[in-house]
Amino acid sequence: HVLVMDDDEAILEVATDMLTSLGYRVTCASDGAQAVALCLEAAQAGHPFDALILDLTVPGGMGGAEVAARLRPELPDLRAIISSGYANSPIMADHTAHGFDGMVRKPYGLDVLANELARVLGLKRSQDGGVG
Repeated sequence: HVLVMDDDEAILEVATDMLTSLGYRVTCASDGAQAVALCLEAAQAGHPFDALILDLTVPGGMGGAEVAARLRPELPDLRAIISSGYANSPIMADHTAHGFDGMVRKPYGLDVLANELARVLGLKRSQDGGVG
């Protein structure tokens, strides 16, 4: 189960379609506050997300770095992937130093997303591109 947080509705739709085609269940959040609430709610219910894909920058709201920083103390096993089109961001340049397990640059394609998510989750991809 993957949570995707992005302020761009089109990106949420495309990411959902890609992840669903790979066999993941997807929950979307349009900003950081919603992502934090959904993550804490899922963890408290005993069904934490397997991974988060977080947009680095959310104008007027909490971006991916803030979301991860807010959640890590309560969810130390959190697996987070940062996503952005800003190639020159220090967080994108060295995502692990900023507490992220993975990184995808926008616009990302199916293979890039599938490979990074599988790597972060420690999964092997099957011949049909799904996970298992």
